Amino acid sequence: MAVRKSRARSYPVFRLESWDRFLELVTNPPYSHWAFRGERDERWPLYSSLSRYLRAFGVDPRAWPEQESRILRVFKRKAHQFLDKPPDPDDDFQWLALMQHHGAPTRLIDFTWSPYVAAFFALERTVADGVVWAMNKGRVDRTRPSEPVRMDPRAGGNFRRYFLKGKHRFIWMGEPHTMNSRLIAQSGTFAVPGVLDLPVEEILSDRDQNNILAKIVLTNAVREVAMRELYRMNITYATLFPDLDGLARSLAYELEFHWAYDPHTMRPYRT
Repeated sequence: MAVRKSRARSYPVFRLESWDRFLELVTNPPYSHWAFRGERDERWPLYSSLSRYLRAFGVDPRAWPEQESRILRVFKRKAHQFLDKPPDPDDDFQWLALMQHHGAPTRLIDFTWSPYVAAFFALERTVADGVVWAMNKGRVDRTRPSEPVRMDPRAGGNFRRYFLKGKHRFIWMGEPHTMNSRLIAQSGTFAVPGVLDLPVEEILSDRDQNNILAKIVLTNAVREVAMRELYRMNITYATLFPDLDGLARSLAYELEFHWAYDPHTMRPYRT
């Protein structure tokens, strides 16, 4: 297991060649109580879907606060047609979680308390080296001494006051008061960046990252064993997205799996 420090930043980077090494790392301190996020390409910076969209399609950063506010407002005005019990109109964080649930670009970044769920998202559709990011909630959302107010976006007015304007460089982690079925199935939580123009690792670059952030690269050599073991643990799209869409997406890995033989080599398993 190779361990190194990023040249530009202080968080540790682990490059793993086996599933057993991953299990050893995430089930022991300090990472055994951290939150995790899986990405299918270890080269990707840790941005929200909203940041990626605004950057990819050339929206002027001066327009970002108003455009983010606009899509939140549009969703609130129209989503009631499909909801039996809409969130409170002033609960912006609950609305954002609902938007995220249904595929809208938001500043919420999905994390999970399960390293196995994160590994699934890192490996299921990758043909390169995947990555599991680990963050320590106990430290990541503490405001600096110059910012004594806890910027919890669940508190009335806090999202617009501290997040929407994009002037506060910090990360908050947590869940909405009411969790949807996918959040529950995935043991989910969110990282909420205070700014959109920087990835999470840059936002935290002025902190002691060694106790906040870690990057765990799962090389492609890990995938075959890891996916088989995750399947045996019943971690699939069908269980993580408990609806018809999740069931349909889960069928892709079924193409790689059979109880009697290895579909990659056509060799029967020993009995």
